[in-house]
Parts: sequence; structure tokens; C-alpha cells
Amino acid sequence: MGMLGRRGTLILAGWLVFGTLVLPFSAAVGSETEEQLLQRIQGEQNPVKKAKDEIKLARLKLAQVQSAYSQGHVETGAKLLATLVDAMQSAWKILRDSGRKASKQPEGFRELDISLRESVRALQDLGRTVSYFDRAPLENAAKQLDEMRDEVLHALFPQEKNRNRKGSPAPPTATNPGSPAGVQ
Repeated sequence: MGMLGRRGTLILAGWLVFGTLVLPFSAAVGSETEEQLLQRIQGEQNPVKKAKDEIKLARLKLAQVQSAYSQGHVETGAKLLATLVDAMQSAWKILRDSGRKASKQPEGFRELDISLRESVRALQDLGRTVSYFDRAPLENAAKQLDEMRDEVLHALFPQEKNRNRKGSPAPPTATNPGSPAGVQ
């Protein structure tokens, strides 16, 4: 009867049925529509939750951008890119205006950083699959999101004035006039 036997075949068939029927349905239940997210964003008072909903909206827009470009609808994809960038900018503005210090209370800021990084990579990957002449909107959006990510990272990890990148004190800038390396 083969390596699996009758019982193994039944178990494998059960898992296949589970995987094809139950898992996709459970994933669809957890996803939110754009309208639901927009309603929740408008009614939300907590800036962290509001920013997280904006991030979810941006991820939804990213999926729409990818779908539009994969179907050859470049103009639609380019328009959707603007809404993706707007949602990310809105999340960043909400977090900045919340009065929270990212280095002390990173919730929301971390999620924005991760989403920005993932979005930039996804747009770069998508740019490699489209015609050279259709890449400009993707490259511009990726550049804007990458610059925004730099700002978020700077808020999360502010550097002190007298420290270098590795966190140790910066070397003194002035030397003694009598020292061998005293010429400036």
C-alpha cells in the first residue's frame, strides 16, 4: 500500500482538508476592511491605537498597490502609492504629536519602524518586477518611506551630543599645544 499506509493517507487527507477550508477562512475573519479601519481611526482617542490603525491601513494599501501593479494597472498603483505614503505620514504625525518620548515609550513607534522597513523592501522588490519606465512612483514612495523611517529611528534612538555611534564617549576635539598631534 505504500509508505504511508491507509491510516497515514487518511490523516494526510484530513490535514489537506483542514488547510484548504479552515485556515483561509480564519485568516479572512481577522482581516479588516478599509471602511472599518477608517471608522475606527476617526473615533479613536488613544494616539498609539490610532497610529497602529493607520499602520494597518497602510499595510492594506500596500497590498492593493502590489495587486494593481501585478495586474498591470500602473496608473491605479501609482495613485494607491500616494494613499500608502499618506497613511504612514499620518501615523508618524499622530505619534509625534502625542507628546510621548519614543525612546522611553516606544509602543507605536516600533510598529511604525517595522512597517516602514517592510514597506520599503516590498516596494523595492515590486520595482524590480515592473518596467523601467513604470518604476519612478515606486522608487519615490520607497524613498519617502525610508526617509520617514530615519526620522522614526532617530526618535527611538536619540544620540547624545558627546557620544559616537557605538555609545562610547567621543574623543576630545582639541589637543594640547605641546602634544605630538597638537597641530590642527
